[in-house]
Amino acid sequence: MSTKIEKFEDLDVWQNAVELSISIYKLFSGCKDYSFRDQISRASVSVPSNIAEGFERQYNKEYIHFLFIAKGSSGEVRTQLLIAFRLGYLQESDYNILLDDNRKISAQLFNLIKTRKEKFN
Repeated sequence: MSTKIEKFEDLDVWQNAVELSISIYKLFSGCKDYSFRDQISRASVSVPSNIAEGFERQYNKEYIHFLFIAKGSSGEVRTQLLIAFRLGYLQESDYNILLDDNRKISAQLFNLIKTRKEKFN
């Protein structure tokens, strides 16, 4: 049984992206590399923010455009997580958890984009 999506807060992908962003903020709160910390924080916030902005747009084409931006930001976060791990800013266990969460979000975005293209155009 599927639940009707009436607002962006109902989307699992948005909820997951918010949780990932919060995890990133918490894990990097003590990072002294302020430039890096700010960049990964901004990129992580961009994912749920663009999902929300696209949802609130009038046309499906605009929604899809913002979902692609969110997916791009997800790739940016994944790259920055790898860099953080290699620099020793993240422990391997935290890196693996965040990486798995990020990949799940990216896959959810892919599926949502596909659905919006196929069923709402």
